[in-house]
Amino acid sequence: MEAAPPGSSRPTEPGPCLSGQRGADHAASASLQSAAGTEPGRHPLAVAAVLPAGGCGERMGVPTPKQFCPILERPLISYTLQALERVCWIKDIVVAVTGENMEVMKSIIQKYQHKRISLVEAGVTRHRSIFNGLKALAEDQINSKLSKPEVVIIHDAVRPFVEEDVLLKVVTAAKEHGAAGAIRPLVSTVISPSADGCLDYSLERARHRASEMPQAFLFDVIYEAYQQVTYKRDLYAAESIIKERISQEICVVMDTKEDNKHIGHLLEEVLKSELNHVKVTSEALCHAGRHLQQIILDQCYNFVCVNVMTSDFQETQKLLSMLEESNLCILYPVVVVSVHFLDFKLVPPSQKMENLMKIREFAKEVKERNILLYGLLISYPQDDQKLQESLRQGAIIIASLIKERNSGLIGQLLIA
Repeated sequence: MEAAPPGSSRPTEPGPCLSGQRGADHAASASLQSAAGTEPGRHPLAVAAVLPAGGCGERMGVPTPKQFCPILERPLISYTLQALERVCWIKDIVVAVTGENMEVMKSIIQKYQHKRISLVEAGVTRHRSIFNGLKALAEDQINSKLSKPEVVIIHDAVRPFVEEDVLLKVVTAAKEHGAAGAIRPLVSTVISPSADGCLDYSLERARHRASEMPQAFLFDVIYEAYQQVTYKRDLYAAESIIKERISQEICVVMDTKEDNKHIGHLLEEVLKSELNHVKVTSEALCHAGRHLQQIILDQCYNFVCVNVMTSDFQETQKLLSMLEESNLCILYPVVVVSVHFLDFKLVPPSQKMENLMKIREFAKEVKERNILLYGLLISYPQDDQKLQESLRQGAIIIASLIKERNSGLIGQLLIA
């Protein structure tokens, strides 16, 4: 391959094998190749490239994404593909484009006769697009022309002026260190503002560099990183969204509804006050349970069952039976907080606690049906101020149990 003309940043013409620039640059290239364990002029590594090209052109303020903007009546991305195709040791080039631009990309490949190009659908973010490209290289699919490389280059679809010696250097460095990337000296001044918006300090430009594309990685390193970070992060985000959605309604279930001074109603009022973004309703655990059954049918996944008349779990057991008979628990885990108001002055604490420890057995049984059972104990009676504080603490505990749905606390008896 012939070297580029002096001062030129355009890719050189294709040739039979890899070569660096002449003179000092040729010696440096040969040295890098030697470090990679090969003879000058040849590259032993299986190398592929991934180009995320799912941008929508918002930053440019134009309807056409930047990568498809015409340069001399030819899409910009075509120039970038040509630059990579000219590097004979890059075996596969994977381009991630949105579904709506898939046909456009196919027509570009056909019109300009690009080779070694594979297309995958882009993700909602740049990271997801890169991950989709990596997965296409990693997965052993039937009839797939792709094979897992040892080193992968990540490059911008809108940067066509990439030189082969730069690609060689980042690939060789990635082979040795696991990851590498191009850098350039800082041109602009980088400042750090103070809290009041004034200049705190500026970076000494001579000591810092700006990171640029291309970047290269050992494939196993970058693929595992995306699996451990991007994939898990997406799962955690999805889990957080689902938890938020199913935590927007709480039904307080009591054995009586007529007495407005009932301690359960006081708890309900505190819940409404403390959780003003959550819909809090109440229902009596009557024999027919018609209203409660309707709430279950309406897919409420959070229940606070108040046990006041007795120290055992009669009311809670009734509610659990209703939930088990419904199909509600199939979709999402249902939270049940069994609340107990007990007067330790009248009954020995040891006796009460022994009865309440039965919650562990109940919790273990219903967990198999996707019901998460927790216990909450509030001392009663108390003076008004202490009672309000206990109820407020109880509301905070209930809100946390519902929001987090922590399996580690199932069957625990928490004290407000």
